[in-house]
Amino acid sequence: MTVQAAQLRQELPRPMGRASFWTQIGLITWQNLVTIFRRPEAVLPPIGISLFFLLIYDSTLGGAASFIPNLGSNSYLGFILPLSIVSSSLSGAGIAAQNLVRNIEDGYFDKLLLTPVYRSALLTGTILSGGFILGLQATVVVGVALLMGLQVATGVLGVLAVIGLAVLLGLGFAGFTMSAALGSGNAAVVQSASFIFFPLTFLAPTFVPLELLDGWLKTAAQINPITYVLEAMRAVLNSGWDGPVLLRGVAACVILGSLMYILTLRALRIRTTRK
Repeated sequence: MTVQAAQLRQELPRPMGRASFWTQIGLITWQNLVTIFRRPEAVLPPIGISLFFLLIYDSTLGGAASFIPNLGSNSYLGFILPLSIVSSSLSGAGIAAQNLVRNIEDGYFDKLLLTPVYRSALLTGTILSGGFILGLQATVVVGVALLMGLQVATGVLGVLAVIGLAVLLGLGFAGFTMSAALGSGNAAVVQSASFIFFPLTFLAPTFVPLELLDGWLKTAAQINPITYVLEAMRAVLNSGWDGPVLLRGVAACVILGSLMYILTLRALRIRTTRK
């Protein structure tokens, strides 16, 4: 019997091992994207809001281009476009988190936790799906600006750099809304968390360059990460490649994203501990 049992064990197929970390990220990202695209009503409003503000700001403040330096051949459009892109990142950052809330509410998220999935892959895949959506939103906004006459000083690579900065910044905001989703499991809380960062856009060189600000507003702008992202985008669009300015913008995105990712991991650890 022992020999027969050994032979039987050799003939039976061996159980498959756990998929690799990167494979899991890819699968989770894809699953989230499929779910998000089934609900286009969650993707379209942030684009519409950003385009609305872009048209309004350009038409009402277009005359301000006369006192703003380094606009190149652009009107005020080249200065205000980054604000519309950042606004799109802020308003769209909660899309992946809302999808996570739905997974929590219907029990699918708890089922995933019972599988041999890497916890970090589960979070990273969800956040990356949100980053992909943010990239699409930024691409649409930039495309409309090009149709309005935007001239990018750095060409196609500059357009890609601006979209990349928007995605990096949005990933940080997405991490914060993800932590809210994990902590509360409530869609209304996630919606509120999406707007917490919105006031930061008005504590930055939103409508004029940083050097024209004064007093407490200038101090607030200097410690606001959005300031350095806006300056990096504006340099790429209007004046050309400026290494230090671009590096500060990327560093601000990376620092914010890293802090928010740590916060999300902690929120997941707390949630799994409560189970």
